Amino acid sequence: MSRQDEQTRNQEGVRRTVTRTLVVLAGMFAFAFALVPLYDVFCEVTGLNGKTSNTAQMLVHEEVDTSRMVTVQFITRGSAGLPWELDVETRQVRVHPGQSNEVFFTFRNRGGEASRASAVPSVSPSEASVHLRKLSCFCFQEQRLAAGERLEAPLVFQLTRDLPPDIKTVTLVYTLYPVQPTQAAASPRGSINEGDSA
Repeated sequence: MSRQDEQTRNQEGVRRTVTRTLVVLAGMFAFAFALVPLYDVFCEVTGLNGKTSNTAQMLVHEEVDTSRMVTVQFITRGSAGLPWELDVETRQVRVHPGQSNEVFFTFRNRGGEASRASAVPSVSPSEASVHLRKLSCFCFQEQRLAAGERLEAPLVFQLTRDLPPDIKTVTLVYTLYPVQPTQAAASPRGSINEGDSA
């Protein structure tokens, strides 16, 4: 084999290696890009990490289990750089599984200009998240408040009767996150009504 043939063969080998490497890198990038939405879907379906559904659910008309009482606690958290407050009217309620309940939350924009935010929920213990049905919730869409504006919003929820009997307390945490203008353009604010979904 001549030296020129050997060089040509080596160049083809290098070209193949580079092509394969680029294909693998592109595949890894696509997988990494898709991982977050796939993880969110998986968590929402299974209730892993206390993720809950981000769309309104139908009221399940089932007999209320008056033999059990479950304490539902509400915790609200702000976010660095967001001059908003989120408060809840009642920090905890005692409910029967199967019963629908309503609790009111209040948003306040303490900043000097209009801004947008989203309240992201999580549930503890995480296995309770699949038994928590949100019939109406401000968390289904972002909120926009003018400077100094106050907004009262309801959460209507139901714990299903098949909530495991060893779960005596369910904690629902809402954390406020700022919504950037580019995100806001992609998902305009809707009204807070029963049955709304993002």
